[in-house]
Amino acid sequence: MPDRTPVQLGEYESVPLEPDQLTPRDVDRLHALQARGCLALTRERTGWRLKADATVGVVVLDRVRVVIAPKFAIPGEQLMSWLAYALGTPVPATARRWATGPDGYAGLVAAVLLEECERLLREGLRRDYVRRRSVEPVLRGRLDVAAQATRRYGQLDQLHVRTFDREADIWDNRVLGSALKVALTLTANPDLARALHGVAGAFPQAPTPAAALRALDRTHYTRLNARYRPAHTWARLLLSGGGVTDLLAEHGATADGLLLAMPPLWEAVVRRLGTEAVGPHGGHAVPGGSGVGITVRGDLGNASTFRPDLLLSLPEHDTAQRTLLPVDAKYKRYDRHGVSAADVHQLLTYGSGSSSADAPTAVIAHPQPGSHAQRSLKVRGPKGLLGVIRVLGVNTRTTPEQAMAWIGSVLR
Repeated sequence: MPDRTPVQLGEYESVPLEPDQLTPRDVDRLHALQARGCLALTRERTGWRLKADATVGVVVLDRVRVVIAPKFAIPGEQLMSWLAYALGTPVPATARRWATGPDGYAGLVAAVLLEECERLLREGLRRDYVRRRSVEPVLRGRLDVAAQATRRYGQLDQLHVRTFDREADIWDNRVLGSALKVALTLTANPDLARALHGVAGAFPQAPTPAAALRALDRTHYTRLNARYRPAHTWARLLLSGGGVTDLLAEHGATADGLLLAMPPLWEAVVRRLGTEAVGPHGGHAVPGGSGVGITVRGDLGNASTFRPDLLLSLPEHDTAQRTLLPVDAKYKRYDRHGVSAADVHQLLTYGSGSSSADAPTAVIAHPQPGSHAQRSLKVRGPKGLLGVIRVLGVNTRTTPEQAMAWIGSVLR
């Protein structure tokens, strides 16, 4: 792999680039990422300026390696723990500090995949029966009479046979081989690259990363392959360039890289935090497809429906009735400035559409590194109280389990 100049920046930060640091192909690839909302590239009098959005990760270009570190919400040393929590997979032992290597987040994901693949090798790769057609000097399996007659014209020096043997060359292993190959292109750490190369040789590969992703979409886990689930989770992250089904929008990035959009990650975190926080107190999450969304009809075009990131059903005190509490995840600095008017309007709509109480209530959950915090906004009109918006700042410097316990105590 050729040496590339490292370019470091944080989310929402920008850096200048010299004119000769980007090739025409790099410019096209960065503009493609810009169209997907990952970053912004603008032309300046002295060269280029690259600005990151709410995105972290690495982009490997022809002459530079761009590393975007988490800056605002989730500290680098905690990113892997929160990502593993959002994905519902065990926290890896390699969830170490961001600053341990030049690859940052991408290097950590590659190290986690390596760890899971090494575990599978120690336990023994799963094997399954695979049908093969081959030409052998001796009879193995069944003789393919039609092929023998039409291709060998009755000669018996070579036999066309059909076998059905247990092999490791199955899709459960192929997707991991493809992901290990992708991880090799993202890491600049020679020790990690050497270890990835050594393990990758033990796994078969899919024809293309896209084929591996399609195989993951078709995978159903049983007691035979359940131990592959954590490795497949990290493999999907690498193969999709940062996108995870049911978690992040798959960007299909044209540049080699691993970019993680932080707002969808925070939404996934809040959904799991809220659901697990109210469970011990008799609450539960209302499924998104249960018809509880707010529907707009009568406008031009099709009817539109929108719903909060999480809708909780909570028991009322001393009654058999339940109340609905909408929760919306906001990846914003609401620890430093007030809630925007647009978000106030949105949460009031969620509250009034979900509750029949005199004072509809809704919740905003935002990241707040350093400490938990809460405040309540009371929205009043000419005829009195319109609703209450509770603003919860979740301390992302703690563990997800500690944050879940705090939210449970607040919403109880």
